[in-house]
Amino acid sequence: MAAVEMFFEGPNVTASSRSPLRVVPAAPTAPVYRVGPLVANRRAARARMKARRRRSALAALVVISLVLLAWPGHAFGGTNGVGLSTDLASSSTLSSGMVYVVQPGDTIASIARALNPVSPAMARKALVAELRSEDVVTGEHVLIP
Repeated sequence: MAAVEMFFEGPNVTASSRSPLRVVPAAPTAPVYRVGPLVANRRAARARMKARRRRSALAALVVISLVLLAWPGHAFGGTNGVGLSTDLASSSTLSSGMVYVVQPGDTIASIARALNPVSPAMARKALVAELRSEDVVTGEHVLIP
């Protein structure tokens, strides 16, 4: 935008020597400091980004929790009911939760040794607590603790 300014210089100035009109540049416009989306739009985008990050973190936490719950117990040093580690218990002939039928010549001590060859005393104590007796009868069904 331009402005027009007129000067009157008197009768002795000829019209050809100087023009009575002069073009003056317009006043500078105010500088534009911020170009881009509005503040409200930026805040909404930031809120969506935070919500997306929270959902992603929650999903990662759920996946990690499910993996840890599905992991076998012996990976964390788990033991069964008679104090035997789960990897040794899976290699023995008897394991926790099985029903064992007492054979002729079996005793609490022999069943405890078959159940936990590393520490039969713990297995014996658990068997006695399960049977509420220290005697076994041939043909008896014993739930292995």
